[in-house]
Amino acid sequence: MPRAMKAPDTDHPYGTPGHRSNNLSVLQQHCAFFDQDDNGIIYPWETYIGLRAVGFNTIASLIMAIGINVALSYPTLPGWFPSPFFPIYIDNIHKDKHGSDSGTYDTEGRYIPANLENMFSKYARAVPDKMTLGELWDMTEGNRYAFDLFGWVASKLEWGVLYILARDEDGMLSKEAVRRCYDGSLFDYCAKMQMGAEGKMG
Repeated sequence: MPRAMKAPDTDHPYGTPGHRSNNLSVLQQHCAFFDQDDNGIIYPWETYIGLRAVGFNTIASLIMAIGINVALSYPTLPGWFPSPFFPIYIDNIHKDKHGSDSGTYDTEGRYIPANLENMFSKYARAVPDKMTLGELWDMTEGNRYAFDLFGWVASKLEWGVLYILARDEDGMLSKEAVRRCYDGSLFDYCAKMQMGAEGKMG
């Protein structure tokens, strides 16, 4: 069953402990960390600041900030005319959902726990609840829709960035890191880690 404001799994039936939804959908929560002034709009410089806060270097943050906002801005705009500042409106972020993804978000930005569980039960072969880079690649290949070039590329880029951000010392991406990415709490955790103010994620 889709969950509007929580991102549970079998180990966290009530979602991330201490994480506040602020009446946002799970997909909106995923983006909210980057809204530096909490006005519901994410500009490229805010994306850049957020990426730097979670640990990406200057060049990578600049490239990703431009790419993210250029790619995602237009569908979220309240009108027909594009903006030269490429803002992303969080209220409309569900319009950015693309094909060839895991299906863990639905078209309204709600979270579907069963699809997270299915993802790991199908592709996490080496270690339960963790995936290697090769297994992530296999998953993105398995999720491909026919003739969906944008979805193919976007999915691989998204999972590649998450792997770089959240892989453990053994080079594996845990289900807990993925789940917390979905509700955005992973970004708060990584920012605190950069400041030396948070313990290791379970």
